[in-house]
Amino acid sequence: MTADPKNALDVLKRRGFYKQCTDEEAVRKLFDGGKVAAYIGFDPTAKSLHVGSLVPIMALKHLERAGHRPIAVVGGGTGLIGDPSGKTEQRKLLTRELLRQNYEAIRAQLGKFLDFRGGAATAVDNAEWIDELNYVDFLRKVGRHFSVNKMLSYEAYKLRMEKGLSFLEFNYQLLQAYDFLVLFRRYGCRLQMGGDDQWGNILAGTDLVRRMDLEDVHGLTFPLLQTASGEKMGKTAQGAVWLDAELFTPYDYYQYWVNCDDRDVERFLGLFTFVPMRDVWELGKLKGAEIREAKQLLAFEATAICHGVAQAEKAKEGALAAFGGSGDIESMPTVKMSRETLSSNLRATDLFVEVGLCQSKGQASKLFKGGGGFAGERRLEDHTDVVTLDDFDGSELILRAGKKKRMRIVLEDGR
Repeated sequence: MTADPKNALDVLKRRGFYKQCTDEEAVRKLFDGGKVAAYIGFDPTAKSLHVGSLVPIMALKHLERAGHRPIAVVGGGTGLIGDPSGKTEQRKLLTRELLRQNYEAIRAQLGKFLDFRGGAATAVDNAEWIDELNYVDFLRKVGRHFSVNKMLSYEAYKLRMEKGLSFLEFNYQLLQAYDFLVLFRRYGCRLQMGGDDQWGNILAGTDLVRRMDLEDVHGLTFPLLQTASGEKMGKTAQGAVWLDAELFTPYDYYQYWVNCDDRDVERFLGLFTFVPMRDVWELGKLKGAEIREAKQLLAFEATAICHGVAQAEKAKEGALAAFGGSGDIESMPTVKMSRETLSSNLRATDLFVEVGLCQSKGQASKLFKGGGGFAGERRLEDHTDVVTLDDFDGSELILRAGKKKRMRIVLEDGR
């Protein structure tokens, strides 16, 4: 097997992060020439990022590991407008206060992946410079460099033109381009990266720097990620796969990865772990039951990167206890309930919703009718079934929803 490449561009290409670039050879020479500052923008529309943000996060981490300087721009300024890229409707407008709170939460979250404390990476809020803009001055200095005809030719705006594009959103590309100009001037940033839906915005930034400062800067995009089944990355029947442990537990995070489609394993190992690619390719050759080994490695490594090794170990033990008959049962997801609650003939549909195994009573009822709901070893038949103390093995009961979801119920008094 060939050795892992040294050039950061080749690392990104080899691991699956590359879609297109303004000038591939120029970017390769840029990385060969010394420490490169490169940035990616993150939208603070929520207090947590989700799995869909992992591709840009991991790309920045690879640059950091290669000795370059990643810059994470959390858009507290551009968030006041909302990026129209990939959206059929205008985003809900957020207050400055909420955007600032989201910025602080996301910055802390990104700090689990990137070394802000040690100075290897930098996080900034573009509200620092966007809030100071004088609108007329901005239009005179920056807006005159943009062609409306060219802007409307980009896919991001074409999609929105079908349903209506507000003038507010139309300004977004100017502000993102201005971000690149500011970052070039402040940090010597010469590369912007992002999803392929950002290509038009990235080109606008490279063009603005060239026009205003007569310097060449570059852009690189990642493939827009979907699972092998065609689903959007980071979505489940229960909702988004958040990177915040309070919104999506490390155990569930581990389960998300270990239950991925067999066809995605090799690609996901390349994108979402630091496992050497020569090992990834070997793991990708596994078939049938053997591919479970690769999935477990993917789940453990991805969980360790996001939540730490200790939480990854605990999630792995919990999964083994729930599905493999070994491991530490104390590491399984657990809910404590009072004996009085179980003594009142609790409907199984209510219980499955309460503990998070189903989103609604209707979903639980459908699960039972399909034969996928169990209280211990007893198969639940329909919405009239109840769970009682008789279902418990001592003070514990394992609820099962289909093949992939388990929940341990423990009586609070332990009897």
